[in-house]
Amino acid sequence: MASESGEERQGPLAAGDLYSLEEYHRLRPEFRERVLGQKKNRQIPVGPNATLYFENRLTIQYQVQEMLRIERIFETGAIEEELEAYNPLIPTGRNLKATFMLEFPDAGERRARLAELGGIEDRLFARVGDGEPIPCVADEDLERTSDQKTSAVHFVRFEFDDASVAALKDGAALEFLIDHPAYGHESSLTSAQRAALIADFV
Repeated sequence: MASESGEERQGPLAAGDLYSLEEYHRLRPEFRERVLGQKKNRQIPVGPNATLYFENRLTIQYQVQEMLRIERIFETGAIEEELEAYNPLIPTGRNLKATFMLEFPDAGERRARLAELGGIEDRLFARVGDGEPIPCVADEDLERTSDQKTSAVHFVRFEFDDASVAALKDGAALEFLIDHPAYGHESSLTSAQRAALIADFV
């Protein structure tokens, strides 16, 4: 049975951390509200058309529970397969993990802009205080940029050393930036957003 304080825990999800289909059906409205409350401070725009959606244990549990609900999955083996797919998206205590999305509402503009933004995932950085930019590690599962265009969705992680984590916990600024010839922007985090992300570090 899942813990009511699942958002405070660290580490990968196990089958015992999940609600059964029946429990989840009963608790879903309250659980969803809790997750959306966390997601609100974990969405970081970097300019007008790029957003980092940072995951944590609770947001990933929500994705797993929704998948089990939609697919009516209750067999142990199938649940374990879902956990194997989603657990790598949970931060491990010394990193931040996010879905990086390039968002252009108009389909024609989206096609044209994605053709211009090849390799943008390799020009995405975090920065702690006045330190050197920290490059992200992008798309470890498969390549999402071709010679013709980049994908609108990438999966990224930022690895922080002990000194950077200590500086963040001591009040150093945290920002994200993109340095691409066709798109150069920096983020501006609110205090609530900063606190939400720093909570991922142990």
